Amino acid sequence: MKELERDLGLPSVLAISIGAMIGSGIFILPALALEIAGPSVIVAYALAGLLVVPAALSKSEMATAMPEAGGTYIYIERGMGPLLGTIAGVGTWFSLSFKGALALVGGVPYLLLLFDLPLKPVALGLAAVLILINVVGAKQTGRLQVVIVVVMLAALGWFAAGSAPSVQSANYANFFADGLGGLLAATGLVFVSYAGVTKVASVAEEVEDPGRNIPIGILGSLGFTTVLYVAIVAVLVGVTDPGSVAGSLTPVAVAAEQTLGQVGVIIVILAAILALISTANAGILSSSRYPFAMSRDSLVPPAFSSVSDRFGTPVASITLTGAVLLVLIAFVPILEIAKLASAFQILVFALINLAVVAFREGSAEYEPEFTSPLYPWMQIFGAITGVLLLTQMGAIALLGAVVITVGSVLWYLFYVRPRVSREGAATDAVRRRVGRDVLTETESAVEHPSREVLVALTKNLDESRERSLVALAADLVRSDDGRVVVVRFEEVPDQAPLTDDVTVQSSADLSYEARIESLSDELDVDIEADEVVSHDTKHAVVNFADDRGVDTIVAEHEPLRLRSRLFGDPIDWVVRHAPCDVLLVDNLGYDRPEHVVLSGDGGPYPPPAVNVAGAVATANRGDVSLWHPADRTETDEYERTIDDYEAELSAMLSVPVRSRTVQFDGGQPSRPDVVVRRGTDAGLRNVLFDRSPVVPSPGCTTVTVYPHKSRQPRFTRRLLERLTF
Repeated sequence: MKELERDLGLPSVLAISIGAMIGSGIFILPALALEIAGPSVIVAYALAGLLVVPAALSKSEMATAMPEAGGTYIYIERGMGPLLGTIAGVGTWFSLSFKGALALVGGVPYLLLLFDLPLKPVALGLAAVLILINVVGAKQTGRLQVVIVVVMLAALGWFAAGSAPSVQSANYANFFADGLGGLLAATGLVFVSYAGVTKVASVAEEVEDPGRNIPIGILGSLGFTTVLYVAIVAVLVGVTDPGSVAGSLTPVAVAAEQTLGQVGVIIVILAAILALISTANAGILSSSRYPFAMSRDSLVPPAFSSVSDRFGTPVASITLTGAVLLVLIAFVPILEIAKLASAFQILVFALINLAVVAFREGSAEYEPEFTSPLYPWMQIFGAITGVLLLTQMGAIALLGAVVITVGSVLWYLFYVRPRVSREGAATDAVRRRVGRDVLTETESAVEHPSREVLVALTKNLDESRERSLVALAADLVRSDDGRVVVVRFEEVPDQAPLTDDVTVQSSADLSYEARIESLSDELDVDIEADEVVSHDTKHAVVNFADDRGVDTIVAEHEPLRLRSRLFGDPIDWVVRHAPCDVLLVDNLGYDRPEHVVLSGDGGPYPPPAVNVAGAVATANRGDVSLWHPADRTETDEYERTIDDYEAELSAMLSVPVRSRTVQFDGGQPSRPDVVVRRGTDAGLRNVLFDRSPVVPSPGCTTVTVYPHKSRQPRFTRRLLERLTF
């Protein structure tokens, strides 16, 4: 197996990071930011550098853990999964495309100081040439890039040092005149100036002693560049009249003309042109890699990963990137280009911070040589401040970030998800956390079984079905010596008054009470019989349960007839309004069931359902089988999490527990005696979350459990269950 030699030392790492940051942005953005924040633009550059630190630390950590991966998109995709990987890939692609457009639109005005030409046609022409160069595969050598960076640093350093003596303190008056809002807006605008700080991570596999050199190189280059930017902007503000620079397309040349003369202007122009070519070409080259990489991961169509036989380059990827670049240059104002470039970069850096949390908390093998200090507060700070900056950058930038995010999510749902089954470390971490929370609730439910159960007989049942409901209720309270209340509810027309005449007991009533008394002796459980006459059975059931304070209602599931379809099922109303859990029984007989199935939909089993299955199996000295669907391809992490969850669930129950995978075609390992399952959610929750549990073919009694609303998981928990299981 071939491996890359680790021959990049600390100086090389510093050079790569500094070179990736120093570009045409410093020649363009100060004037745009000065117009927003006034002299406090100096602080904006310092603050932007500070806010990049969390992402720099996070990227350093991930680069030492996965030196072979390379690329921001890869780290986020592996850490957060294909969904956020899609957002990161699209966001980074747009950010780099906007940065390339900014280099051309902002750099060409310096060229026009030498030649009297129209701005946009020149920018479009240069863009077309650079796109063609990338298509045919002409290479920009690393040595040439180093020369360009050295020339730019020398020119900028000479400008700052040579102009410093001309600084006028009066130009710093009203330093914070535009307030905190202006400062934060300017900080967000210039944020893109630091976008290249983590580029060295893409060559992390070639770095000597990466645990030391990568973090020192990234943080050292960030510190150097921040100081350089602040010095340049401080001098630029101090030597010029704000009115002559704010909004200027060539602010550094304007300042150089006032302090260094014509020679200074020429040197600045040459440096700006070099920056234009270098940054724009690097933007096209880097951004075109993202559709290529995403295509290899099946996040975009395979055409974008194809390589031209003639040129040896991903022509489709470069062409798409070039088309976006040309549209931006032609139709988007320079200020909005700068805002959108920064907005997308802020979004990506926020995701980088979250990716570290995902790797740390997930179960994936993650062993970085360098770990970010102050974890997780550093990452939380980076993510929160990123969101804060986005809100201060104006409607266009915020709308752009939202559109990219929503568009990426829709693309993931309709294109990526049907094709990709892998998941990120965050998914596994959240799944395990949800599983632990459910297990805690399950343990509490098992330790506190029902003490009083109401069997609601809402229609005339034959004696065997009546006995089945009572026997089930008796098993639920047996372990805690509880009580069963069997109530026959009789409904009379509204025209009939509820007088003593309708409550006189008939021979059938006396026979019913005798049967229940006999069942109490047979089942060895305290069972009480009662009868209720009312005008509305469903209200009577709920009122009785509320007055008695019962823990559970057991009723037979009624078939959905035409009247129920038109006016609603009374039992459904009871489920929604009952003061306790409700069990609806599809009654096909209940006679000392030994084989109990707990049927699931692939996620955690509801604690009340586990309690019911365990109580039935315990009362009859039987066993519980955990059934879950087998129609989906799962990752190894998913399988391990499910195995761990089921092992802990088994330990809570006092009966043998087995796990079975069931096909949705009706196949099953064996015929159970009773199936216990979760009831469907109501309304919108049903549309979003319901996945039909694994139900066996007809032939056994099914108990559907509807927990009381106080015991139902919150919307966010159900959402997390749906997304991670």
